[in-house]
Amino acid sequence: MIRIGLTHLLILFSLIGIGCQAQQGSTAEDSPYTYKTPDRDGTGKVYLGREISHIMGFHGKDWLERETREQEESISLALENLPITPESVVADIGAGSGYYTFRIAPLVPQGKVLAVEIQDEAIDYINEQAQALGFDNVKTIKGDDASPNLPENSTDLVIMVDVYHELFHPQEMLEEIKAALKPNGKLLLIEYRGEDPQVAIKPLHKMTVEQIEKELSANGFELTQNGQFMRIQHFLVFEKAK
Repeated sequence: MIRIGLTHLLILFSLIGIGCQAQQGSTAEDSPYTYKTPDRDGTGKVYLGREISHIMGFHGKDWLERETREQEESISLALENLPITPESVVADIGAGSGYYTFRIAPLVPQGKVLAVEIQDEAIDYINEQAQALGFDNVKTIKGDDASPNLPENSTDLVIMVDVYHELFHPQEMLEEIKAALKPNGKLLLIEYRGEDPQVAIKPLHKMTVEQIEKELSANGFELTQNGQFMRIQHFLVFEKAK
């Protein structure tokens, strides 16, 4: 016979109560999110028909910095097509190891790159690298899962490289990004092509143009460039809807 003590019962009832509250919250009319049993690599949280994936932690730094990344992903083409000038202020949300941050920094010598991260390890690493490489125009910002904490009307270009699909609060983040962009500011999403089964990335870490446009248009953005020049990723530029 299994005996459960009073303390264990109280903990069990507390967990049941939390679960019920989450379930009730998922059906609230004012919530843009629903919930399901999580798929592999998924959070169980669903936005406009798409399950949000888990975040890749900073333990994936070596994969981000792999020597084969340029060959696999056409990074140089992405950099050549960035809608920036030497004076641009660029926010790299979910900067990770700073792979893109430190490649954009030389392109905006009179501007700056704001490397936004929620992981302290990543922020520390980027700060150390910026000092070692001598990039005075790279600044880190500690974001959270609902806001990049960017100043209003401050940014010419926001980029998210294989990050958008991991945002736990995409609607709230897009609202904050929209406020941070200057009137003619742009938002660039680089995402692995969900339409292509040959792209060997886990399904929840890929996105289709249709789904991306569905979510961004629902939040006041319009697609202005659909670049398909990268090998395995979309290059999608959005602006605030007129």
